[in-house]
Amino acid sequence: MEYKESWRDEYIKWVCGFANANGGKMYIGIDDKGNIKGISEAKKLAEDLPNKVKDILGVLVDVNIKNDSDKEYLEIITDAYPYPVNYKGKYYYRSGATNQELKGAALDKFLLGKQGQKWDGTPEPYSKEADLSDLAFKLFKDRASETQRFDEDVQGDSPHELLEKLNLVDINGYLKKAAVLLFHPKPEKIFTGATIKIGFFNTDDDLAYQDEVRGSLFEQVDKVMDLLVSKYLKAQITYEGLQRKETFPVPVGALREAVLNAIIHKDYSSGIPIQISVYDDKLIIWNEGELPENWTVAKLKVKHPSRPYNPDIANAFFRSGLIESWGRGTIKIFNEAKAAKIPVPIFRYEDNGFYVIFNFVEVSVQQQVLDLIKEDPKITIAQMGENLDISLRTMNRILTGLKHDHIIKRSGSKKEGFWEIL
Repeated sequence: MEYKESWRDEYIKWVCGFANANGGKMYIGIDDKGNIKGISEAKKLAEDLPNKVKDILGVLVDVNIKNDSDKEYLEIITDAYPYPVNYKGKYYYRSGATNQELKGAALDKFLLGKQGQKWDGTPEPYSKEADLSDLAFKLFKDRASETQRFDEDVQGDSPHELLEKLNLVDINGYLKKAAVLLFHPKPEKIFTGATIKIGFFNTDDDLAYQDEVRGSLFEQVDKVMDLLVSKYLKAQITYEGLQRKETFPVPVGALREAVLNAIIHKDYSSGIPIQISVYDDKLIIWNEGELPENWTVAKLKVKHPSRPYNPDIANAFFRSGLIESWGRGTIKIFNEAKAAKIPVPIFRYEDNGFYVIFNFVEVSVQQQVLDLIKEDPKITIAQMGENLDISLRTMNRILTGLKHDHIIKRSGSKKEGFWEIL
């Protein structure tokens, strides 16, 4: 919803934003705090607005006159539209409480989505089959041979036959972007940021050492895992009789699933690498990307459909046996952690970025709340509850306790306020 005290024609861009997103309602004659102020000539405006919006945007809106305590105000209802809607050549999109003008990669992604396409399925006309990596094809063949998810003759298939069977060539014969990411020896030369950065931090602003993993996506999986277990994570050594046993602070199975999840669901159009930050007491995996529409972090913790951000990349990883196809990866991360008796990993989604946080020691809920506030002082109570899988009632109780103990305070208005850590 959007509140405006009076009408200006420029507000049609808000209607545009609603039409491009999930629809919405705009109220004219109500201030930002929800107080009804009323407007004059409500009837005339109600008659003029539908035609004005139709002429400028090409969409239909419902305009209703509302009355409260003899004050008239307008309700403008906009439905979501299946095709892109522009306002004077610019595209707007309603996200949360903001109306954003889409530009660059965000606009490309929006337009593709309205056409039912995904970025990884679009053509990359400047790359040829001859540019692809023999090693990446071999890795795929070796893994696919061990599964029953590809034909039995996979070892005898040529690179072209593999690409065709994986649906990685478009109808015009061009390689899809997914093919380049999966099989090119240096995909980062074509798509900026198609790498994985790993760093060990003594504190948030004290980086001790780092690595950047390059190569095809199939190669990146193995390289990242080798680096993490050989260089970044300290294993605890125990013995069962004469048998030496290494136990890592994060179960290798859970860590592998989290790395695969980041690779498959990353927004490769963003130009930003996947980032893995390792500390003495935790490991954080972050990738640019989005949850499916109307999904929450809580949904990832229970059985859910498979909705990969990059379907063609996900299909190749599935055929190779690296992932499951039924949305079980996130559940597997939880189950591996529980079996190893380590703290349950935290999933967090904010600002088009997805975090998986493995704490090596148990962290109190209060500390997790403070971490959320530190990252985003304007975070809402509902967002905190969603991130931590805690009810609003419990969340309010935790915050009340932190305020009572003078650990945090709330400043500013209800709509524009923020949290402060004291």
